[in-house]
Amino acid sequence: MSRRVEQKAQAREKVAAQLAAQARAERRKRLLLALGAVAVVVIVVGGLVAVRLAGGGKQSSTGPSGTADAQIMTALTSIPATTFAAVGTDAAQASPSAITAAPLTSGGRPKVLYIGAEFCPYCAAERWPVTVALSRFGTFNNLGTTHSAGDDVFPDTPTLSFHGATYTSQYLAFTGVETTTNEKVNGNYAPLDTPTAADQTTFDTYNQPPYVQSGGSIPFIDLGGKFVSSGASYSPELLAGKTQAEIADALKDSSSPIAKAIDGSASLYTAALCKVTGNQPTAVCTSDAVTAAAGKLGKS
Repeated sequence: MSRRVEQKAQAREKVAAQLAAQARAERRKRLLLALGAVAVVVIVVGGLVAVRLAGGGKQSSTGPSGTADAQIMTALTSIPATTFAAVGTDAAQASPSAITAAPLTSGGRPKVLYIGAEFCPYCAAERWPVTVALSRFGTFNNLGTTHSAGDDVFPDTPTLSFHGATYTSQYLAFTGVETTTNEKVNGNYAPLDTPTAADQTTFDTYNQPPYVQSGGSIPFIDLGGKFVSSGASYSPELLAGKTQAEIADALKDSSSPIAKAIDGSASLYTAALCKVTGNQPTAVCTSDAVTAAAGKLGKS
């Protein structure tokens, strides 16, 4: 009898040991699954962080966009008169052309109309001298920074943007129209700003021969109804690989090819604007560089 009791006790102990082993195995399995899940999360998060640090997808093709910082704005508005004089205008490949038209005005002041697009590399190049010239007559606020499209000629040309910017001047009014962004939606660049009917009429009327040589191109700039320009006055290739800050800093160096192209073009725009404002402000319009540039303005 005692022998049978002992065997039953041994059997119960064996079953208990098996159940305990199964429980330990189940806990080990759950622990491994939990650790695996944690590892997957870590890998995914790490990958996302790496992509973000690398710039990620579309952002790398168009570069940083935002508001021009104080360093850039200071550089654009503090180019010495001696630098403008030293670089001259020889590096500028085109200049605004005089036209005969009704005055273009806004709020009782001569109006400068710019129509371009953020994808356009020629617009990217020309915004620099236009901004430098206008900054000698007034002040920009909320000027943007962007790049031309990454899938066009001269891809990712670093530049400024007039979208959302405001301009204050006692001499001039300014309208900057960026018709599209630099990114495509369904195969087309996404729309951005829409010209008013009057501005569209100005564009359609004067962005063609005999007023400009390259009819229908952008950027198009009308300076008070007295001068117009179309296209870029230098090659966007000159800005390849630069940041906006590097371009702005180069404008004070009269030996820099960037300064020669941008400052030289800016002097031509300034000379045309002085014709529009009646040679105001005097300090700008009577400077050596502007006086010399006035004799090189184009005729339509």
